[in-house]
Amino acid sequence: MKKSTWVVGFMLFAIFFGAGNLIFPPNLGFTSGHYFWPAIFGFILTGVGLPLLGIIIGSLDEAGYKGVLHKINPIFGVVFLSAVYLTIGPLFAIPRTGATSYEMAVLPFLSKGPSAMSLFIFTLIFFGITLWLAINPSKMVDRVGAILTPALLISILALVVVGITSLLGTHAVKGNTTMYSNMNTSFFNGFTNGYQTMDAIAAIAFSVIVINAIKDKGITKETGLFKQTVLAGMIAAIALGFIYLTLGWIGSHYHLSSSQLADIKQHNLDLGTYILTHISNDAFGIFGKLLIGIIVSLACLTTSTGLVVAVSEYFHEIYGRIPYKVYAIVFTIFSFILANQGLKAVIDKSIPVLMILYPIAMTLVLIMLVAKFVPTPIIAFQIPIILVTIVSVLSVISSLFKTFTFMNALPLKAQSMEWLLFAIIGYIIGYIVGIKQENIKYQ
Repeated sequence: MKKSTWVVGFMLFAIFFGAGNLIFPPNLGFTSGHYFWPAIFGFILTGVGLPLLGIIIGSLDEAGYKGVLHKINPIFGVVFLSAVYLTIGPLFAIPRTGATSYEMAVLPFLSKGPSAMSLFIFTLIFFGITLWLAINPSKMVDRVGAILTPALLISILALVVVGITSLLGTHAVKGNTTMYSNMNTSFFNGFTNGYQTMDAIAAIAFSVIVINAIKDKGITKETGLFKQTVLAGMIAAIALGFIYLTLGWIGSHYHLSSSQLADIKQHNLDLGTYILTHISNDAFGIFGKLLIGIIVSLACLTTSTGLVVAVSEYFHEIYGRIPYKVYAIVFTIFSFILANQGLKAVIDKSIPVLMILYPIAMTLVLIMLVAKFVPTPIIAFQIPIILVTIVSVLSVISSLFKTFTFMNALPLKAQSMEWLLFAIIGYIIGYIVGIKQENIKYQ
C-alpha cells in the first residue's frame, strides 16, 4: 500500500472523527448497559459502514455526488447538497466541534464552572487555528493526515488502553431499560444514534476531498483512483470502528453514583462528555484532564478544518465570483458565533434536521450502489427520493408536534426507519416506469 494512501486514509479518519464521534459512543454504552453489543453494532453500521459506503460510491462518478444529483434533477441537487453542506458546516457540525472542545478541554480546569467569557476566548482561538489550517486547502491533507492524526491516534490509544485495563472485571451497568429493553430495540436505537455523528451525510461532502487528495498524489482513474479511494476509506473505517467499540465498552462498564447522575441532570451536562472526563481523571489523575483535552482538541480541530474546506469549496464551485478564502472566513466566523450558544443547544437543534437529511442521503447512496450493478433509469432515483423526503418531513413533524398520528402505524416506525419501505417501493415503481419509457422511445 502506498504511503500516500495511508496519509489520505489518516486524513479521512481525522476529519470524520470529531466531536460527536468521541462523546456519543460512551453515552450509548452507558445507556444501553446489558444490551451494549447489539446497540454498538447498530451504531457502527451507520457511524462507520454508511460513511465508508458513501466515500466509495462517491468515487464511482467522476463528478461525485454533484454529478449524480445534477442528472437526477439540477434544482434538487443544488438544494439537497446545500442543505447537507450547511448542516455539516456552519449550522451544526462546525460549531459543535468548538463547543465540545471547550466543555472537555477547558471546563474541567475552571473551578467556577462555565462562563460566557471563557467560552468566547477559547472558541476565538479554536476557530482562528481552524481558519489558518483551512485557508490553503492544498496543504490541508499533509497538515492533518501526516501531523495531527498520528498525535490524535496516540492520545486516544493511551486513553483506551488504560481505561479498559482499569475496568476489566467489572460488570456492565444497568442502562436505560425503557430504551434498551431487548436486542431488537437496542440495535435500532444504536442505528439511529449513529445519525448524530453526521458522518453518512458528511461522506457526501468528504468524498470530493478524498478524490482530489488522491489525484493530487498523481493517481488518476486509469492508474487506480477507485482502488486507492477504497483503501483510504478502509483505513479510516477500521480506525473509527475500533475507537467506537472501545469507547462504547468503557461507557457500558463505567458506573456512576446517584449523586453523579443528579449532578449531570442538574447542570444539563452531556453524559458522554462527563464519562470521558472522569475516566481520564480516574486513570491518569490531573494528567487525565490534560490528556482528554488534547484528544478532544485534536479531534475537533481536524474535523472543523475538513468541514470548512469542504463547505467553502462547494459553495465556491456554485458561485465562483466569491473567492474560496472569503467563504472560509465567513463560514468560520458564523460557526464561531453559533458555538458560543453551548454544546447542548447545538446538539438539540441538529437532531430534527438530521432525521430528515439522513434517510434521503441513505436512499441516494443505496440506489447509487444498486445502479452500479443494475442499469437504473433516472426516474428510479427521482420517485424514491421524493417519497422519502415527504415521509421524513412528516415523521419529524409528527415527533415534534404529535400530529399525523397515522405515521405511528407505518412499518418500521418504531425503529425510525419508516422511510425504507417507501424507498424500495419508489425504486420499483421508478424502475418499471423508466423501462417502459425507454421501450416506447426506441419503438
